[in-house]
Amino acid sequence: MSPRQNKEHSPRTPIPWRTTLAVTALAAALLAGPGVAQAAPKASVPQEQVAAATITWTLERASNPTADQQTAYNLITAAMNAAVARYNNLSDLGKSITVRYDPGVPTADGNLNGTIRFGNRSYMTERTALHEIAHTIGVGTSSGWSAHGGGSGTWTGSQATALVRQFDGSSAKLSTGGGHFWPYGLNYENEMSGTAADRHVQIVAAMVRDGL
Repeated sequence: MSPRQNKEHSPRTPIPWRTTLAVTALAAALLAGPGVAQAAPKASVPQEQVAAATITWTLERASNPTADQQTAYNLITAAMNAAVARYNNLSDLGKSITVRYDPGVPTADGNLNGTIRFGNRSYMTERTALHEIAHTIGVGTSSGWSAHGGGSGTWTGSQATALVRQFDGSSAKLSTGGGHFWPYGLNYENEMSGTAADRHVQIVAAMVRDGL
C-alpha cells in the first residue's frame, strides 16, 4: 500500500464540538440571509368577478308639476326607494324600471317591459312597489311564469318550492292564480310585514332561478 492510500484510510482527527456548533450556526445564517435564493410564493391567478345585477328606476315627472302630481311623486319615490333597496339587498336581480304617475289607473300595475304605473294614493306604498316590481321581473307576465305552473294553481319550480317549504314546513306550496302567487305575494296591504317583504323578494329570486 502506498503512503497516499495509507493516509486516506488513517483515522481522522476529531473536530471539537464548539467548531461543529459554529459551522452549523454559520450555515443556518447563510440560508436565512437575503443572498440565498428562495422559492417565490405562487402568484395568485386573477379571478374574473361578475358584478351582481341591480334594479334601478326612474320616475317620469311633469316639468311643472301640480300640487297633486308633486304629492304623488313624493309618495311614489319613498315607496320605490324602499322596495328597490330591499330587492337589491336580498337578491341579485336586475331590471331597469320606468315609473309613472297615472291618475287613470285604479290601483297600480307592472309590466314585463319594465314600466310601473301608480294611480290611487292608497297604493303608493312599499308593499305595492314590491309587488309591481315582481310583475316587471316576470311574475304573471312572462312565458316562464306559464311554463312553471303560474296559471295552473301551483308553482312547480323546485327552487321556489323548496324555499317556501323552508319558511313554512315540508307540506307548504306556492299557490298561483290570476298572475299572482301566495303566500308572500304581497297581494294586499294587510300581508305586509318586514319578514313577509323579505321572503317575497327571496321567492321571486328563486322563481327566476327556476326559469321565470
